Amino acid sequence: MSQLRIGTCGWKHDSWRGIVYSQEPKINYLKEYSKHFNTVEIDQWFRSLHGINKVTLPKQDVVKEYRISVPNDFKFTIKIPNSISLTHIYKPEKSETLIPNPHFLSHDLLSEFINIIKPMKDNLGPLIFQFEYMSKDKMKSQFEFQGLMREFIKQLPEGFDFSIEIRNADYLNEDYFRFIREHKLGHVFMQGYFMPPIFDIYKRYKDYIKDYAVILLHGSDRHGIENRSGGEWNKILDPKDEELEQVVIMVAELMERNLDVYLNVNNHYEGSAPLTIQKIKKLFTV
Repeated sequence: MSQLRIGTCGWKHDSWRGIVYSQEPKINYLKEYSKHFNTVEIDQWFRSLHGINKVTLPKQDVVKEYRISVPNDFKFTIKIPNSISLTHIYKPEKSETLIPNPHFLSHDLLSEFINIIKPMKDNLGPLIFQFEYMSKDKMKSQFEFQGLMREFIKQLPEGFDFSIEIRNADYLNEDYFRFIREHKLGHVFMQGYFMPPIFDIYKRYKDYIKDYAVILLHGSDRHGIENRSGGEWNKILDPKDEELEQVVIMVAELMERNLDVYLNVNNHYEGSAPLTIQKIKKLFTV
């Protein structure tokens, strides 16, 4: 039987008091969060590359703390550190020369990361490789990308679900979806950024999606909504009611096909992820 899990991207937002959290001065945010939601995306470990020779990975005591803060049936989706998924070091200035990331698709670094998060294994949902938009000077073609991934995938550890979040719209074609199905990878349907609507992509390639799907309601104007919110994520600033109706239809169809669904909502989508989730849940009851 399929299962729907709805949660947010991150949870450490004091402005969610009164919506998700109590007004107690000292609280375990994750413990309180897990009383309302059955999944969350951990994105805080993603930004891990700080120059060529500096990589930061999660601390083991933090991993253990997260595990004991949630019920046994709770699931984490995790953004795999970008030290593994970035082709090149971030450039402070566009005019600077590109420097290849020596850790790109590193099996050793991935193994180290997996070993650190093993205490959470029973609570793990998909582990997500998020790839930035790869211009031609970073990745010559989709063919090159899939070739590199094909070799990398051969040594992925067993017992985990891995998904790809791609940000090159022109990669989202039949060849790509055939590739992820062949290698038993998941796809992250990301609504927003500069990507095409997930509904069109799903209709075209839904037959390639098996077992589970990840849907990320990301939002299209991160910096704009950050400025408007002032860092307070407790109100809807950019309502997307018609789009949410389409999301609910898509989720319902996935579940009718007996696929598990992870629906991750970002504050940047409408202005307050918990309030967006309230709207989604109401749509399911209509």
